Amino acid sequence: GLMALQFAWKASERWWGRLVGVAAIGAAFALGLVPPDSAASLWPLTLVIVGAALLGAPVFVAMGGIALVLFFSEGTPVAAVSAEVYRLIASPTLPAIPLLTAAGYVLAESGAAERLVRFFRAVFGWMPGGIAVMVAAVCAVFTTFTGGSGVTIIALGGLVYPILRKDGYPEGFSLGLVTASGSLGLLFPPSLPVILYSVVASTRDQTVPADDLFIAGLVPGLLLVVLTAFYGIVIGRRVQQEKVAFSPREVVSAAWGAKWELLLPVFIVALFVSGFASMVETAASALAYTILVECFVTRDIHIFKSLPNVLLKAAALMGAVLILLSVAMGLTSYLVDAMIPDMLLTWVKTHIESQVVFLLALNGLLLVLGSVLEIYSAIIVLAPIIAPIGAAFNVDPIHLGVIFLANLELGFLFPPVGLNLFLSSSRFGKPLTSLYKYVFPFLIITGIGVLLITYVPAMSLGVLELLGKR
Repeated sequence: GLMALQFAWKASERWWGRLVGVAAIGAAFALGLVPPDSAASLWPLTLVIVGAALLGAPVFVAMGGIALVLFFSEGTPVAAVSAEVYRLIASPTLPAIPLLTAAGYVLAESGAAERLVRFFRAVFGWMPGGIAVMVAAVCAVFTTFTGGSGVTIIALGGLVYPILRKDGYPEGFSLGLVTASGSLGLLFPPSLPVILYSVVASTRDQTVPADDLFIAGLVPGLLLVVLTAFYGIVIGRRVQQEKVAFSPREVVSAAWGAKWELLLPVFIVALFVSGFASMVETAASALAYTILVECFVTRDIHIFKSLPNVLLKAAALMGAVLILLSVAMGLTSYLVDAMIPDMLLTWVKTHIESQVVFLLALNGLLLVLGSVLEIYSAIIVLAPIIAPIGAAFNVDPIHLGVIFLANLELGFLFPPVGLNLFLSSSRFGKPLTSLYKYVFPFLIITGIGVLLITYVPAMSLGVLELLGKR
């Protein structure tokens, strides 16, 4: 009720507009007088919700509203939607999501980016294309903690782009590299989308443990980073750049300066692999580590003046993600009750018989949808539908998760409005159409990597088998 009044108050700056908003609340309650199984109310209400979404209503309102209308039209109590919120809250890995998001925001607001850039530049700067390799590496590390939410391009773009240009790289290549590198590292721990996929894709019949997903994503994630870095080396050999001699002293000095940030991934992976801590305990440890380091060791963030504002930004993002996740699970619940996934599975099995063809169709579907959907929305909406279809084609659920996330990483670069394209256009003031041609080589390279990840399951499952988890 309070949320509804808030929306009504902000519906307009004029009193008559606010009164219309309050009247809309009353109209919603008046729906209780409509026979609940009246199919005639389905399409008018759905059109009202879709129209509101097009006019700027929040996405969670649209998804939750459609779920309520669908249950209402079937004569099912609409409490079925809110019941899914409890199922979400009961998820044992859920607290890891806000904890890791907060850790990523703390890093983004500190001087970690500058220290990491200095270190990777000292390590790779001497080789042909070394600066491009540095950009790919530092962006992958940063994206790991910011979860592919676009923070990497915003936080690092203004730092690494001038370095590339100063080193002699063409403007188009520099923009393309920064845009493409903004999603590298999405498969590495403790990336938030991996945990979110684990929560959403796990069902009563099949679980997709987040720790197994992280282990399975190590080799595929490294492949995408290496392919991007290799292309940077190829271009770097053509650039008349000033040769920088390798300096062991600078490497040691830069490593010492960035030691706390460099130790964080090691610390998290060690907790994962050792089994000493659960997913939530690891996430809590990561947040505690980043706060201690950035507030008390490097002192980039003031514990009282700056940290509350940083955590507030993280909380705002998580509030949006979690409320979207909860109402989306309500919509998914209706789809399951209406046997939509079963009908879709029947159609797919009727028209597609080969696992290879199914995976290729899945690549195309995720590429297109990943270019128009925000990553969290894509995971929440698509994963519960695709997971049972993959199981029907005998695709390992862990391998399917890696394929799913790698395709979304590729979708960030796919026209018309892939997330990285949009953010890069805003950050550097370039039209989207010019970015299309700049990212095209990276789109091809990443696409080759995604196909290898899709059709060579050993890349995902090999490490798990070596560790005895498969």
